[in-house]
Amino acid sequence: MNAPIAQVPIQRVSGPGRLESLEAMDDLAIEEPLEIRLDFSGPEGPEHQSLSITMRTPGQDAELAVGFLLTEGVIRSQEDLREVRPHRPGTPRPGRANVVCVSLQEQVAVNLRRLERNFYTTSSCGVCGKASIEALRIQSPFPPFPEGSPPFVPAGLLHRLPERLRAAQEVFQATGGLHASALFDASGDLVLLREDVGRHNALDKVLGRALLDGLLPLRDHLLLLSGRISFELVQKASMAGLPFLAAIGAPSSLAVELAREAGLTLVGFLRGERFNVYSGAWRIT
Repeated sequence: MNAPIAQVPIQRVSGPGRLESLEAMDDLAIEEPLEIRLDFSGPEGPEHQSLSITMRTPGQDAELAVGFLLTEGVIRSQEDLREVRPHRPGTPRPGRANVVCVSLQEQVAVNLRRLERNFYTTSSCGVCGKASIEALRIQSPFPPFPEGSPPFVPAGLLHRLPERLRAAQEVFQATGGLHASALFDASGDLVLLREDVGRHNALDKVLGRALLDGLLPLRDHLLLLSGRISFELVQKASMAGLPFLAAIGAPSSLAVELAREAGLTLVGFLRGERFNVYSGAWRIT
């Protein structure tokens, strides 16, 4: 499995007032805090800053940290990174690091005031704790996509993606408690999939891996989300140069607004042979 699972004893009710077993066990997705620390060159020398504490499913923590820094506009490419390493002292369980330290190259400029004002995330909502909606409108390093730009995706291919997503969700099948983000190429082949208790964490893990593999910008890829589409998830996709975002659930009004601004194709309620297109319909053939 790609992420750890906890087994807990439960009482299973099989009918009105009937306890099936006092010895039953249930598989749960583990949720633990991850602290992201940043080492960088400041005007007066080396600086060290704790940026964010996010509740996440342990696993791919380096990808999560890198993806978080990418989508918050701190880094733009693999060349901005010097080192990504776990920090183990004082972790709640032996062998598991709940702190990731990211060291940046000397030329990377860091705006500490903006970071301190904007950074705090939780597993339920990456936007919670941000000072304002305006603070989330981070400028993507990639320009908006013009109308008529590729990739062009057959509707029949979109219909097949949810089943491919479900088939690859190992931990969700065991626990039923995780979100997933899946990156596909324009032919519908699965490139990356990550699961997490947080929607934004799952996407950060995918985008962090893509950055580390040198895949950015993701102009020829499609992103599929297992849940709903919030403003922040569209913003994250835009920061990675993604032109096509689809989800099993619904988008928010602000997500649609941002997708239209960025020239992204936004598809919601992708279930069976039905879906809604909220922006960028020219890409669907």
